[in-house]
Parts: sequence; structure tokens; C-alpha cells
Amino acid sequence: MHIKTVINIISVLLIVVALFMIFPALWALYYKEYGCFYSFNITIIMTLALSLIVFFITKSDMKKSLSTRDGFLLVSASWLLVSVDGAIPFYISGAIPSFTDAFFETMSGFTTTGASILTNIEGLPKSMLFWRSLTHWLGGMGIVVLTVAILPLLGIGGLQLIKAEAPGPTVDKITPRIGETAKLLWFIYVGFSALETILLLLGGMNLFDALTHTFGTMATGGFSTKNASIAHFNSVYIDYVITIFMVLAGINFTLHYRLLTGNFKSVLKDSELKVYLFIFFTATILLTYDLAKNHFSDIWSGLRYGSFQAATILTTTGYATYDYEKWPAMSRTVLFLLMFIGGCSGSTGGGIKIIRIYTLFKQALIEMKYLIRPKGIFTLRLSGNVVKKDIVYAISGFFFLYIAIVLAVALIISLEDIDIVTSLSSALATVGNIGPGFGRIGPTENYAFYSDFSKWVLSFAMMIGRLEIYTVLVIFTPHFWKK
Repeated sequence: MHIKTVINIISVLLIVVALFMIFPALWALYYKEYGCFYSFNITIIMTLALSLIVFFITKSDMKKSLSTRDGFLLVSASWLLVSVDGAIPFYISGAIPSFTDAFFETMSGFTTTGASILTNIEGLPKSMLFWRSLTHWLGGMGIVVLTVAILPLLGIGGLQLIKAEAPGPTVDKITPRIGETAKLLWFIYVGFSALETILLLLGGMNLFDALTHTFGTMATGGFSTKNASIAHFNSVYIDYVITIFMVLAGINFTLHYRLLTGNFKSVLKDSELKVYLFIFFTATILLTYDLAKNHFSDIWSGLRYGSFQAATILTTTGYATYDYEKWPAMSRTVLFLLMFIGGCSGSTGGGIKIIRIYTLFKQALIEMKYLIRPKGIFTLRLSGNVVKKDIVYAISGFFFLYIAIVLAVALIISLEDIDIVTSLSSALATVGNIGPGFGRIGPTENYAFYSDFSKWVLSFAMMIGRLEIYTVLVIFTPHFWKK
């Protein structure tokens, strides 16, 4: 492995994060939060000084290409170190006095989980709330993907980093050069963010709230600047705008690129997109029917709240416009099932991903065909393309590990005598990067009651889920470190 090259690129990544801290520092000046301004400046100066020293020390030993093992180590280490660095302003400003809590909140931000330990969100300084939401936006498309766009300037290829971080079983290259692909994906991400911000401004939000809620929407993260989340605004218009953009953020961003370039045919035949939209609209119809019949007095309220909650859970965003734990049993069951699914591969959403679940479903149908015709030859196809057996095996392994990790995390945190609903949904919500769940971590509650030990366990669960499990776990295998 090329350890010095890995360290060098991590230093570049930390420089990028430090530069982004300038934006919340400016908000601190605007709102006259001078203590926070000092905290951001200290963090920026420390990070830049240390990172620049490391960069120049390791620059002479850099390799022009990275191995797969380099990519896994770099992505895992960078996510951990970026979360440590991002927690420093919260801690030294006193906004979050406990470093464990500050790290939990920051890891939740960068992994776009949206789980929070804050009991009074509106009591935090505005600049800290902006940084909290900005961690979502940076983590959504991927801080490593952002770095990949910069790597060509350093003469390094970034394909292994994309492979290690990309949310899905395969990596789509929309241009021959992976660096150009990263840039285009970020341009689309920024474009959607700008559009949503404008629409939210038209809905009556101020610029601060429009930006922070756009960050949470496009990253499918769910951090809000309000204690009541989106319900605070009590606006049908805002609810539907955020619903639409959550659904868009849950779609593979390469499909957005193809749509924008006029390649409608490939978008229309994409199997994952069809299944994703089918699940969303089916869940919306079921929720609308159940809520209109058993909870609200009219169908339009059922549609408004049902579609929003279907989108926020399916895409693992985690915003809330209503306390869904007060809903009828069928509605709560639908939302619980959506927690197992997640968005599309190549989206900012978390979870198992539509493509994996659909692949396993089609493979199960093929296995049933083999029972009837043992000598038959059956081919698994998605979007007209043949899916190789090794991909099916990888997805099967991922699915097993995903469920096993959820159960293991639930078992560990239940040692605190946490009830089964809370412990299981906490594990599912952190590994799936969803945020809120059921029980004591419902949409109107948070994770503050957990011990420091459990918060570290859940923080690690968020990172494993965000980096698609294999990326992190492979580092702990003896084979990874063998030459």
C-alpha cells in the first residue's frame, strides 16, 4: 500500500473542509456570534497549518495511481478524520460541550444520517446550525468525490476512491475521465441545490433557512434549524417542494445527467428508477388512503403528509412534518418497511438501495424457475443488461452483512436496557443513514439519552452504512494488511 500517498490525499481533503468552514464563519460575523467566529477561525488555522505541513512532507513520495486497498483505507480514514475535524468548532465554542456529542452530531452530518443529540436545536448559534447543515451537503455527494475532482491537478487517478465510496454495487462513469465525472456530478448537485433554494425563498423562507434546508434535502440528511423540523413552517407549498427534491435526490445522479443531455431512452428503460418510483407512489397511495380514512378528515391532508413521509423515509432524509408515531398501525408499518429499502444507487440516499433489493428479488424468481426446470438456463437482466453472477454474490453478501450489523448494533445498545423497538430502530436508522426511527428516537425525539459508549457505537454504524459496509469492514480483515 502507498501509505504516504493516502496521507497526502487526506491532507488535501482536510484543506477542502477547512476552506468550507469559512462560510459558517461569515455567518457568525453576520449574526455577531464572535465566540463562534473565533472557534471557526482557530479550527481553520489549525487544520490548514497541519494539513499543509503534512501535504508538503508527503508530496515527494506520492504515487500516480492508487490500488483498491489504498482507496478503501483512504475513504474510511478520511471520513473518520473529517468528522473529528468538523466536531472541533462545536466543542471549543461550547455549543456542544461534550466531544462525544459533537463527534456524533458531525458524523451524523457528514454521513447524511440526520440523527441528533440536540434537545433544543433553535438554542444553538446560527453559524453552528449552518455548519451542521453544511456537513450534510458536503457528505451528500461525497467529500471524497469532491476531492476526486481535484486529484487530476495533483496528477492522481481517482477511480479507486469512487469505487470505495460510491453508494451502490457498481460505478457509472458518464465521461471517460473519472475526474470529469466527479465534476459533472457536483455541478448537477449544485444546480439542484440552487433551484431548491430559490423555490424555498419563494415559499417565504429566509435565505438562511432556505440554504440549510436545501442542504438537508439534496444530501438526504434531514438536519433542520427548527425544533419541529419542516412542520415549523406549516406550509403546503414548502412541504411539496421538499418532497419533490427529496425524490429527485434519491435518484441516481447519472440519470439526471442523461436526462439533462437528452438521453431520454436510457432513463426510461432504467429498471431501478422504475422500481424506485413504483415503491414511492405505492407507499404514498397506501399512506394517503390510511391517513384519510383513519386519521385526517380529508384526502388532501393524507396526500400532503403521506407523500412527504414516504419520501423522507424511502430516501433516508429524515425530515418530519408530523409525528408519525401517532398514525394508524398500517401507516407506521409502511414507514417501517421503507426503512429497509433506501434510495437508488448513485444517489445521496442511504439504506440497502433499490438496485440490490430488486436484484435479489429477480434472483429469487430465477431460483424458483430452477425448481421447476432444473436444467433450464435463465439470465438475470436489469435495464436490458445481463447481471453477472459475481455481482449477485456481492449483493447477497452485502445484504447478509447489512442485516447482521443492524442486529449486532441493536444487541450492543440494548445492554443499556433500551426497549427492543428503540434499539432495533436506532440500529436500522443509523446503519441505513435515516436518522429518526420509532420508540424513543421518534420524529419528535432524539439520541441524547444514550450513553457515550452507545453514541460511539452508533457513530461507527453511521460510517459503516454510509461507506457501504464492505469499505470499512474489509480494513479489519487480516488479508487486507498482507502484502
